[in-house]
Amino acid sequence: MNAIQCKLARVALGWGVRELAAAANVSTQTISRLERGELLRDATLNGIKHVFEVAGIEFIENSSDGFGIIINKPHSPLADR
Repeated sequence: MNAIQCKLARVALGWGVRELAAAANVSTQTISRLERGELLRDATLNGIKHVFEVAGIEFIENSSDGFGIIINKPHSPLADR
């Protein structure tokens, strides 16, 4: 997952930075750093990616054709809170 994919996924789910940070148990600054393209620890990045995957986002990895996301379902685990 790269910076653009993170932002695409967050917006597609209707989540703000605060909602994603709370769901991933990280700070809002961490999400902002990721979306600016800064490097994060692998465990932190994987945790954020996992939150998106549980919410139905599938990441299309970088290839010669590009990259992006697939929204598999509109369910948001944040709505269950």
